[in-house]
Amino acid sequence: MALAVALPALAARAEVPSPAELARKIDALVPSLIELRRDLHAHPELSNREVRTGALIAARLRKLGLDVRDHVAGNGVVATIHGGRPGSTIAVRADLDALPIAEPPGKPYASQNPGVKHACGHDAHTAIAVGVAELLWPLREGLAGDVRFLFQPAEEGAPAGERGGAIVMIEAGALDGPKPAAILGLHVLPKYEVGEVAVRSGPTMAVADRFVATIRGKKTHGAYPQDGIDAVAVAAEAVTALQTIRSRRVDTLEPMVLSVGRIQGGNRYNIIADEVVLEGTIRTLDEPLRKRVHALMREILAGVTAAHGARFELAIEETAPLTVNDDALTRRVQASLERALGAAHVHSVDKQMGAEDFGYYQRKIPGTFFFLGVANQRKGITAMLHTPAFDLDEAAIGIGVRAMSEAVLGELHVR
Repeated sequence: MALAVALPALAARAEVPSPAELARKIDALVPSLIELRRDLHAHPELSNREVRTGALIAARLRKLGLDVRDHVAGNGVVATIHGGRPGSTIAVRADLDALPIAEPPGKPYASQNPGVKHACGHDAHTAIAVGVAELLWPLREGLAGDVRFLFQPAEEGAPAGERGGAIVMIEAGALDGPKPAAILGLHVLPKYEVGEVAVRSGPTMAVADRFVATIRGKKTHGAYPQDGIDAVAVAAEAVTALQTIRSRRVDTLEPMVLSVGRIQGGNRYNIIADEVVLEGTIRTLDEPLRKRVHALMREILAGVTAAHGARFELAIEETAPLTVNDDALTRRVQASLERALGAAHVHSVDKQMGAEDFGYYQRKIPGTFFFLGVANQRKGITAMLHTPAFDLDEAAIGIGVRAMSEAVLGELHVR
């Protein structure tokens, strides 16, 4: 009797299509996913403000039938496909937030929120993850394990005085019950043409630190500088001296960046400023080097300010951790990408000095983060991330769905 019941159940179990069949199914999804990407692009929301974006994704996946938790870490969404067979849980992460960058007019899907733009491709990341969910949902009975989608707010960094991003997602239980065996993520990269992907094992994206150096002098009338300590002059010397860390104090073969992005000080043209604030970023791929750069900054600022009778304060905070791709997982993911797109289209990416908070998940579970080509020289789509002109060839959305889906299926031992 038990055998007679079991046999029809086995016969009814869905089989996972071949890569070629999956590609045809993805082609059918692509128009809807492009429409979703354009909707998100036209309505971008800043970090920790992704109210519409989170609600839209939660509603779409809940209607599909996924197990959905919304308002995770603020505006985040965690959605799960429960496979029909026992197995591991594999997580897929996408990010929701946009940047405070004005978008030039002209495109039909241009931002309708002044001064805000999806200039880092998070709209595409989200559309791709939704596409993977829509592709795998009908195949759930054939999946050996679960697929958990993490739609994360505030990847670009929470506003001052707020917390957000991957750390808060983890605190909110995004990796709990059961803990995923692995997490996968992708990022668009205009360095590569549409149709290409790139991945590497080990350190892949830099740890990013934000620093704020405050130079304190003595205010006086601009006509009598000898009676004060000019914080502007000291700060100018400090900016130049800090660049010698890269050019003279660190091995020239070591990847490292120190950039001052903001200088603010003074209150009138004819008053010697008593305070100047320097704000910038440090990028490294090695923890010992990172600590050495921090020490060298203090040494240089101490010397420059002392030479002028000024003082300084230096605060350094981590804004994104080192992204380190797990070796064994990455080998399997690379094989899946080659199966999906062909080995000729899968490249070994150079280490990137850009940063990602995906590394916080990798501190908890094995993870692999790979890159999706979105440039199209022929169409003039070449602008870099975080610029007003950034855009992507939307053919990359279907390619991203194919690449990520095959990586997930590989980890669920379906392939």
